[in-house]
Amino acid sequence: MKLGQGSWEIGDEPRKASSEAAAILSGIALGMTLIDTAEMYGDGRSEEFIGQTLRSVPRSAYQLCSKVLPENAGQDRIFTHCEQSLQRLGTDYLDIYLLHWRGSIPLAETVQCMEALVQQGKILRWGVSNFDVGDVEDLFAVSGGETCAVNQVLYHVGSRGIEFDLLPWCRKRGVTIMAYCPLAQGGRLRHYRRNVFAEPLLDELSQKYSCTGQQILLAFVLRQNGVIAIPKSSNPAHTEQNARAAELVISDDDWERIDGVFWAPTHKTHLDIE
Repeated sequence: MKLGQGSWEIGDEPRKASSEAAAILSGIALGMTLIDTAEMYGDGRSEEFIGQTLRSVPRSAYQLCSKVLPENAGQDRIFTHCEQSLQRLGTDYLDIYLLHWRGSIPLAETVQCMEALVQQGKILRWGVSNFDVGDVEDLFAVSGGETCAVNQVLYHVGSRGIEFDLLPWCRKRGVTIMAYCPLAQGGRLRHYRRNVFAEPLLDELSQKYSCTGQQILLAFVLRQNGVIAIPKSSNPAHTEQNARAAELVISDDDWERIDGVFWAPTHKTHLDIE
């Protein structure tokens, strides 16, 4: 599976609830069966909304990923907070549970807790989010750290810093990169342009391939080995567009042209975080 669904700000506005729920359900029907959320999103509202939306869907038909805040990732709090996420989502287990970003709690303690949650059947796998190379190196240096399955980071055509070191590091060790903001919705390192959609090449290629600029950006992320993308959508039409991006076949020459505008990094950059 290369394509899932994000949920940042999903469930925050009641007037959008019907469309957002339909988007999630249509995505599952289109094969975008991984749903990403976090206890931080809307102080749990996103998890609650997803749980309500999926009540009539067989649990085997989708996968759930949620994230624990760093201050809740220690022995004294993580088990309670994991259970609260499960209750809001209306499920007995998470397919994957992520540490949202690195905090002050020792990584060894968090890893021990994650492994305990696996043993309890509360989660199937665990991972991290917003970890740069130094962070994952520290993680793998502690006992059990090498069982980390995922690192969720910001990645899109206008913010390619991970390609220099983090992406190769994770590929070598079998850690999947889960790309958030794959449609260039955020990031501090978009120094190419304030708005990547202002690039004329995207308009030209959109016409050539009968698609949208957003689909080209998403196809860029999906073509990378060891990377899955979790674009957010608030309506079924956009969700279908996202799903169709996985079917785009863009020539190597045109990818090279994109590289010439949104260039790959030639040196280490700080991890982009939204």
